[in-house]
Amino acid sequence: MDFLSILLPHLINGIALGLLFALIALGFTLIVSVMEVINLAHGSLFALGAYFAMVIIDPNLQNAGPIGEWYLQLPHIARYFIALILAPALVAVVGFVLEICLRRTYGKKKEYGLLLTFGAALVIEESIRLTWGPVEQVLSVPAQFSGAFLMDGMIYSTYRIYAAIFGVIAIVLVWLFLDRTPYGAIIKAGAHDSEMVRALGINLPRLQLLVFGFGAALAAVAGFILTPIWGLRPHVGIDAVIPAFLIIVLGGIGSFWGAVLGGLLVGLTVGLTGAFASDWSLLSMYLLLIAVLTFRARGLLGKKTALEA
Repeated sequence: MDFLSILLPHLINGIALGLLFALIALGFTLIVSVMEVINLAHGSLFALGAYFAMVIIDPNLQNAGPIGEWYLQLPHIARYFIALILAPALVAVVGFVLEICLRRTYGKKKEYGLLLTFGAALVIEESIRLTWGPVEQVLSVPAQFSGAFLMDGMIYSTYRIYAAIFGVIAIVLVWLFLDRTPYGAIIKAGAHDSEMVRALGINLPRLQLLVFGFGAALAAVAGFILTPIWGLRPHVGIDAVIPAFLIIVLGGIGSFWGAVLGGLLVGLTVGLTGAFASDWSLLSMYLLLIAVLTFRARGLLGKKTALEA
């Protein structure tokens, strides 16, 4: 077996992981760009989306009457895609509430928003523990996406391939929304100059509310797809928020494609390092960040933002 055959599965795993990292980071970078708030609760929203999905896919509805019985008789894959829609919508509502709480911090020092979102992250994580317990849970995957397949003598995870394809589709849909719709143009304008958006008569508080909810929903989608790979536990959000923050700095704060590129680089770095030097797996992404910022202080595709003022 040649070296390329050995390397290929790890490259595929790294790309799949990188695409999902990028999806986490996109919601983070939208909130940072439009609202100039580093949302430390982003990882907890990621975890909350996965827990909501778990309940929607496998609810306890034995005594809920005919509607509950009808729902449980739906195919597992049907409940899975229902959860893919409902779980991010529910997390978006939580994001709306958090953004309303954040409004008291706007126009003040950045530390106020940072501390509030840190407190929100703790509240969400403890709420998860109280509701679902501290032990690891399972987000069940339909049989169509589970298992493995053999190709050219190598075994590949079916779910990781599905996750990579889903990540590509989700990233393209977000890009089309931001780049090809009038509301996406408003969001990009708000990221560039929020005061100009207000001067043009656009309701800035409503824009901020919707952007925060949209970013929270993206975190929930990433949690829904990624936790079958990572595992589902109350503190899984910490595993998500650190790479997300690292990726937006690596790619450049406010840059859509910078977040995508940064996510792919981090995914490939962690995946390949984990395959050949597992002890260096987590450290490798920090070394990557140091190497890039040494030559590109604003990241790969970053430009000056209001956060630097």
